[in-house]
Amino acid sequence: MKKKILVTGGDGRFAKILKKNNKKLDLFFVSKKVCNVLNLNSIIKIIKKIKPKILIHCAGLSRPMQIHKKNISKSIDLNIIGTANIVKICKKYNIKLIYFSTGYVYEGIKGNYSEKDPVKPFNNYGLSKLGGECAVSMYKNSLILRITMTEKPFLHKKAYSNLKSNFMFHEDLVKILPKIINKKGILNVGGKSQSVFSFAKKNNPKVRKIKAKKKSAFPLNQTMNLAKLKKIIK
Repeated sequence: MKKKILVTGGDGRFAKILKKNNKKLDLFFVSKKVCNVLNLNSIIKIIKKIKPKILIHCAGLSRPMQIHKKNISKSIDLNIIGTANIVKICKKYNIKLIYFSTGYVYEGIKGNYSEKDPVKPFNNYGLSKLGGECAVSMYKNSLILRITMTEKPFLHKKAYSNLKSNFMFHEDLVKILPKIINKKGILNVGGKSQSVFSFAKKNNPKVRKIKAKKKSAFPLNQTMNLAKLKKIIK
């Protein structure tokens, strides 16, 4: 018998791809209108209705990145306080929690970051997701996924040739999700270490090559060590 899995942020970008391509998991998607992460009673109400064994927490604030600088209250509310509320309720009802974090929690300078490396977010988005991680880490029945992913097709007409990352498409994560949901702790999740341009060009031959400046808002080697992930999904 499949375990019931509740997915917050059910109308978000990743959730839509998961809903469309899922074949193996018993998923229940809830939008922010149905499950308000800033209201404990709202979370409890949907938990009592669905009675999930696992909760995948996708709800949160991501793009545009500038919003985390311009409106820190919104960033703190949705990514830190909202996540802390989810943790409280998962603990109360003994529900396994899977939290979607980001590779942006690493400094992004030396690359090949393992799950045991120190974290030092380079922007407010990374800080907000790390704030969520702190709450999730207090609850042992949890899995933190530090993910580097994007939409397919690649959204932009230009891509950096000197910025290395582990981009994967949403569809790639959907394929491996059934193999990782039973794990606990922290797990780096992404694709091959390569320049953003190399990644984008495979999907869109028309994408143009550009170079990020050394004083760019984005550090140039954001690659993660995926050895732990590879052992799980092999």
